Amino acid sequence: MGQYSPDLLAPGLDVVFCGINPASTAVADGHNFSNRSNRFWEVLYRAGFTDIRLRPEDERQLLTYRCGITAAVSRATPRADDITVSEFRAARPDFEEKIRNLRPRSLAFLGKRAVVAMLEDPHIAFGLQPFSVAGVTTWVLPNPSGLNRRFTLDALVDAYAELRMSLS
Repeated sequence: MGQYSPDLLAPGLDVVFCGINPASTAVADGHNFSNRSNRFWEVLYRAGFTDIRLRPEDERQLLTYRCGITAAVSRATPRADDITVSEFRAARPDFEEKIRNLRPRSLAFLGKRAVVAMLEDPHIAFGLQPFSVAGVTTWVLPNPSGLNRRFTLDALVDAYAELRMSLS
């Protein structure tokens, strides 16, 4: 097992994708979105963020595409629903400071759970948001987890491609 961090970041990226928290499998594998059922890498490729389909072990290459990865909460768990609302709220100040310091063009939450808990607003829709987080344009995209079967691969690609097109 290599050293793992949920953060794959640099200043001034076009977009930072924000997951809920690291999966235990990501920590064990040493790479983000490493579960075989997770559709993150395929969606990024099909939505045009990358010109090749990256593998989890290639994740550092994502920075060359001006994209980064972080997590709302840094505690790894077997399931994302193991993170409590109070953990999201407690993580908010440090999370916002990190985003404010990095100043990406856009922040994209992968799923609603973290942003709904952090902002204490249950009425957040998918897509471009009318608010910013840490002064950064904010999007909420469907979570690419293999457990999220409410969204087909095509629906995920369409949602992510809308963000990509806004960055052009």
